[in-house]
Amino acid sequence: MLMHATPVSLPRPHSLSELGMTAASNPTVSLSEFTYRRGSEIYGEKEPAEYIYQVKSGTVRSYKLLSDGRRQINAFHVPGDTFGLTNGGVHRFTTEAVTDTTVRLIRRESLDAVAGSDGTLTGSLLDMTTTNLRHAEDHMLLLGRKTSLERVAAFLIEMDRRLTAAGVLALPMSRRDIADYLGMTLEIVSRSLSHLRALGILGFIDNNQRHIVLLDRQQLTGFDRRN
Repeated sequence: MLMHATPVSLPRPHSLSELGMTAASNPTVSLSEFTYRRGSEIYGEKEPAEYIYQVKSGTVRSYKLLSDGRRQINAFHVPGDTFGLTNGGVHRFTTEAVTDTTVRLIRRESLDAVAGSDGTLTGSLLDMTTTNLRHAEDHMLLLGRKTSLERVAAFLIEMDRRLTAAGVLALPMSRRDIADYLGMTLEIVSRSLSHLRALGILGFIDNNQRHIVLLDRQQLTGFDRRN
C-alpha cells in the first residue's frame, strides 16, 4: 500500500474499545497513526485491503472514477468513522484526505485473528459493516431523488447530524465534492444552496459558504421527506 503520509506515532498496544469495538476480553492490538495531507491518497481502488482505518481527525472521501472520467463520491468519513472494511481482498474505492487528516490503522489479519475466537468482537464488526451498508443504501436512495433541492436538503441534514458544533455546520468538503457525492453539477449545487438561503432556511457566516447556520430545520426536513 502506498502511503502519502507522515507517521505521528509508532505502533503500540491499544484497547479495541478505543476504536469503538467491543470484545469479550477487550484484547489489545497493535495500532498505528498516520497523518495525510489534504488531497493525499490513503489507498487506491484494487489495492490489497490490508488495514482497517478510523478517522481520528479531519475528513476522508471515498470515490470511484467512472469510465468517462467522472468522479462519483461514495462516502465522507468524519472523526470516529471506520472505513476500509471489505468482504474481499482488495479495496473497491479510492480514498483521499479532504483536509489534513489523521487516521488510525489496524492490520486486518490481526483483527480477524482476534474475532475468530471472540463472538462479541465478531458482532461488533458486523454492526460496523451493517452501518456502512445502511449508508450505501441511503446514498442510493439519495441519488434517486427527483429534485436538486431534495438531494441538497438530505445532504445538509446528514452533515448536520454528523458535524455540527455550536450551531454551525462547518463543511470540510468543497462544492465540487458535494456535487460528485450527490450526482449533480457544481452549478446546480450552488443554485440550490442559494435558493435555500433565499427561503430563509439557512445562512452563511461571513459569506463563507462552507460555514452554514441552519435557520429552519423543520422546513429543510420537509424538502428531505418529499417523494
